[in-house]
Amino acid sequence: QVHLVESGGGLVQAGGSLRLSCEASGRSFAIKNMGWYRRAPEKERELVAVISRDGTTNYAVSVEGRSTISRDNTKNTVYLEMNSLKPEDTAVYYCNAEVSGSFSRYRYTGIWGQGTLVTVSS
Repeated sequence: QVHLVESGGGLVQAGGSLRLSCEASGRSFAIKNMGWYRRAPEKERELVAVISRDGTTNYAVSVEGRSTISRDNTKNTVYLEMNSLKPEDTAVYYCNAEVSGSFSRYRYTGIWGQGTLVTVSS
């Protein structure tokens, strides 16, 4: 099995910045795409940003230009840096990764972290 553990959430003032991290751990696995999603109160979970293994990125319009997703393949870790935070960025942020290994019969399958809460105060 592979597990994702997020860190870096917390309380931030509007206009501030934060950096989220998500590390994948387990035995003998491969990772394809990694990404961040978020669920704001009373809203559906939505994509924030994704990054492929070769570094190709894609962002939600709402965060593009003030967010950067990156990854360190040697550490099986994906990062999300967000700047100029707004109260509407308040949400639980979830890490997602497409992983494969013997546990998935070597087919890529999506897994989720437990989420980390980001609260932006006005």
